[in-house]
Amino acid sequence: MKLKQTPSQTVGPFFAYGLTPKQYSYDFPNAFTPDIAGDQARGEHIMLAGRVFDGAGKVVNDALLEIFQADADGRYAESAAQIGASGFTGFGRVGTGTDPDSRYIVQTVKPGATDGAAPHVDVILTMRGMLNHLFTRIYFDDETAANAEDPVLQSVPAERRNTLLARRQVLDGRVIYHFDFYMQGAQETVFFDL
Repeated sequence: MKLKQTPSQTVGPFFAYGLTPKQYSYDFPNAFTPDIAGDQARGEHIMLAGRVFDGAGKVVNDALLEIFQADADGRYAESAAQIGASGFTGFGRVGTGTDPDSRYIVQTVKPGATDGAAPHVDVILTMRGMLNHLFTRIYFDDETAANAEDPVLQSVPAERRNTLLARRQVLDGRVIYHFDFYMQGAQETVFFDL
């Protein structure tokens, strides 16, 4: 039997345990899951996966990610009825502590372009020892033309834009986009001051 981590073993706050308790085998339901798109959702079904690295380059196993995105047609979910009919919630929440490699894994569809913005996913990142959450975006490396026109991505210094690109891979017929978050260092992810 694997014992669960308790508050006395590390410094909080404990976002992942508190906001995704079912993922961590606590007997409480999750308000949101990492499954943003059901089987019936329109568009290219993808897996978005990666890890969070701290300032020392170590993998963080209790980070929490909140994902917000448009559907394959570039529309955001606006009502429970729309979500029920489409199978697309547009919002997901996932911790990094239950995968053997401390990855986050999100099942979704590739978003469409929205109002002049390239296809992207908005992300809020929280983790222990960090009282303020961070905002960033994940863009897709196979959207070169759209990325070149995106005003937010173009506002980032050219040498740092690659820190916001997820890398596409097709494995056993499944499309996976890999995106790691780096809190510091040469590959530090660009976070936005909102």
